[in-house]
Amino acid sequence: MSEAEAAGDRPENPPAVPVGGDLVRRHRLPVRLWHWVNAFTIFVMLMSGLMIFNAHPRLYWGHYGANSDHAWLMIGSKGDRGLLVVGDTPYDTTGVLGLWKDPAGREQRRAFPWWATIPSSYSLADARLWHFFFAWVLVIAALGYWMVSLVNRHVQRDLLPRRGELGLRHIWRDIADHARLRFPRGVAALRYNILQKIAYLSVIFGLIPLIILTGLTMSPGVNAAWPWLVDLFGGRQSARSIHFLCAFGFVLFILVHLLMVLLAGPINELRSMITGWYRIPEEREL
Repeated sequence: MSEAEAAGDRPENPPAVPVGGDLVRRHRLPVRLWHWVNAFTIFVMLMSGLMIFNAHPRLYWGHYGANSDHAWLMIGSKGDRGLLVVGDTPYDTTGVLGLWKDPAGREQRRAFPWWATIPSSYSLADARLWHFFFAWVLVIAALGYWMVSLVNRHVQRDLLPRRGELGLRHIWRDIADHARLRFPRGVAALRYNILQKIAYLSVIFGLIPLIILTGLTMSPGVNAAWPWLVDLFGGRQSARSIHFLCAFGFVLFILVHLLMVLLAGPINELRSMITGWYRIPEEREL
């Protein structure tokens, strides 16, 4: 299921007793617009963030960080090799990270390649403009989502795990079903399973607030107004590291999300997110 399903939208005029094969209205127009605006926003923020990272491709813990300080993560090059260094362990990333070729065939020594960044040619100033503008789009969308979802009780009704769902046996059964590609069918396909609930709650009330707060912590102006934020995250460099890890968490969430859409039936899932109509998967015959 897609993240827009987490907006609490319910089918409009569904059949009295919907069954497998029925076409039901799953998403209203505002929800579908919210989904695609957020998808584009995250896409732009990730790519512009990688360009910002290219300006200093090292991550540290604490208050300070410079080339002479020990970085827990570094992307760079040495000789004819691109390198990703995590802790003290180097990994050869030649051609992908640290050392790669641009569309003209010229060798470049930057952390992330041109196809992964906005803009594609190096410009820290332009990347910051893209990143900060869409950061406000993310903040406004998140605030709107939190308020509406709490008021209409979507979070309490649809996302909070019910009694027994957090049991290890229940969670393991859901993991096993997904591993076997056994997805819910019939009306059960309209409800969230425990893995979806955990994933959506983690993103909505974990990753998004954390990535916003750590982003604010890196702003000198915010540091002056709210110095407690720096202390909360253990320093600006720690906030930068957490910010980067949250972005990586978003990438993992998106990849898993897209994989689940493909496996669950991309035509049906995309149709529901574009037109609002969703066909309930028919029950398997025993």
